Amino acid sequence: MTQSIAFIRCENKATAERIKKELDNKMYLLMEKQHNRGQDGAGLVSLKMEVPPGTRYISRVRSNESEPIKDIFGRINNRLKTAFEKHPDKTKDLHWQMNHLPYIGDLFLGHVRYGTSGGNSIESVHPFLRQSNWRHKNLIVAGNFNLTNAPQLLKELVALGQHPKENTDAVTVMEKIGHFLDDEVDGIYQKIKERYSKKQASGIIGEQLDIQRILQRASKNFDGGYAMAGIVGHGDAFVMRDPSGIRPAFYYMDDEVVVITSERPVIQTVFNVPSEKIKEIEPGHAMVIKKSGQAKVIPVLPQLPKKSCSFERIYFSRGGDADIYKERKMLGKIIFPKILDLVEKDIDNTVFSYIPNTAETSFLGMIEAVEHRLNEEKTKKILSGGYKISAADVKKILGRRPRIEKIAIKDVKLRTFITEDDSREELVTHVYDCTYGVVKPTDHLVVIDDSIVRGTTLRSSIIKILDRLSPRHIVVASSAPQIRYPDCYGIDMSKIGDFIAFRAAIALLKESGRQEVIDAVYQKCIAQSEQYDENTQNFVKEIYAPFTDEEISAKIAELLKTEDIKAKVSIVYQSVEGLHKACPHHKGDWYFTGDYPTAGGNRVVNESFINYYEGKNKRAY
Repeated sequence: MTQSIAFIRCENKATAERIKKELDNKMYLLMEKQHNRGQDGAGLVSLKMEVPPGTRYISRVRSNESEPIKDIFGRINNRLKTAFEKHPDKTKDLHWQMNHLPYIGDLFLGHVRYGTSGGNSIESVHPFLRQSNWRHKNLIVAGNFNLTNAPQLLKELVALGQHPKENTDAVTVMEKIGHFLDDEVDGIYQKIKERYSKKQASGIIGEQLDIQRILQRASKNFDGGYAMAGIVGHGDAFVMRDPSGIRPAFYYMDDEVVVITSERPVIQTVFNVPSEKIKEIEPGHAMVIKKSGQAKVIPVLPQLPKKSCSFERIYFSRGGDADIYKERKMLGKIIFPKILDLVEKDIDNTVFSYIPNTAETSFLGMIEAVEHRLNEEKTKKILSGGYKISAADVKKILGRRPRIEKIAIKDVKLRTFITEDDSREELVTHVYDCTYGVVKPTDHLVVIDDSIVRGTTLRSSIIKILDRLSPRHIVVASSAPQIRYPDCYGIDMSKIGDFIAFRAAIALLKESGRQEVIDAVYQKCIAQSEQYDENTQNFVKEIYAPFTDEEISAKIAELLKTEDIKAKVSIVYQSVEGLHKACPHHKGDWYFTGDYPTAGGNRVVNESFINYYEGKNKRAY
């Protein structure tokens, strides 16, 4: 599930007092400014490190309401407000608050959820809590992840004699880490029990707990993309990132706090620090913060070739990040030559616009490319006139501008591709409206979108709305390449039969009498379906192999144009090469190329194809 984590650890008492007073400001902002990564639920945990036995030291609140972040902080504030109304003299007494009030603590872990599997019940909302009467056996876990091999990991737990309460990757992760946490605790106790009482041993165990070894043992068989955060009951904490760097994690650390989030600009804004002071947790590493306050990034698993998810950069991540902003603009610039060919190089009779809201930045890049093209044409025109060109002609030439209009208007704050399947079709027709009176019947109308996944919104809403403006030609440009393969690392795109690019390739195969290609891919996927090693191959690539990108794009345009559409419709996509040029440091392109960073990805794509072929409308993981 692509979601976000927000973690704060107070490093000294002065900071602790200020942070606790600013809980609403700090944690609320860290979570709210990442709500773009999930709207299905939110949760927050606080942990107190130094309170006497008999005092509740872990407080957790979770919500799956329509505005979950607002809901959980409203509940927290109501609890605290009620307490201070009863004890008005305690509003500045931090010691009393620590011993009597919930959500006042030394460590805070927040999470926003976007569900990709299972239901949206409250039990699915992070953080998860594994409880024990021994502080160092309590474990809190939250994260941004999907594991492709959760069933195999569950079998490992069952083989140990455990009986996990759920068959989900989140619970499996918690129980895997929890098992090795228990083992580590028991091992330390066996070494020191002859010299210390059980009460004395408890504190020593916390000091000697080797979080690195626990994570190494727990995660050695994980297959997936993840940024996992955890807090051990006595006060140790960690955030671990997968070996391919698929999911993001950033941290800021000074003498007062350690802050870790899924997105860099959130830390910049909330803590007012420059971007160069915010570091990335390296793939295969974990930030480990001991109860003592010692914090360092340590290796956990051997690094694999870095395959940071490029689709996060295009769609999910906040566009305010300096690098993401540049990348999205570059995507718009790079796709412009393809657009220019489709509009027959007739810029004067072309209206340029975008599909709100995440495509706005790529639109700016596209317009820069349009202006560059116009400047070249202006320069050539002026120079061709020599000294005979009049001032009026020069003024006319220089007056040419791109026709930029706000055409599509988003009426509903709704991401249709992450809306639950049974409600998507009903909603998409009501998402967009348009601006009338600016498009002429002789115009090309170009709109750029960040990506085209299923094509549902285009076919049911956008193209119909744009056609009401009576352009002669509608061009829809995708700043992302064709999405051909399912995701299995945290983004809700697991059913290959939903993808418009896949449906187009299948249609082309059937129209050209090549059903045997489809059948052969199915048989290969079936033969490999029980294979769980590194030799697993992605056979679905063979579905696309006979066709060029342009042939598939043309078929997509045909599929998206309904009979009632009067304008010519063209669809143009970013190339994979263009994506790599725009996002050179984020090579995770499996959605577009089928090159998965883990063997589990190949298993999932084959399983997804099997489901499609057999008519099963279910997820592949």
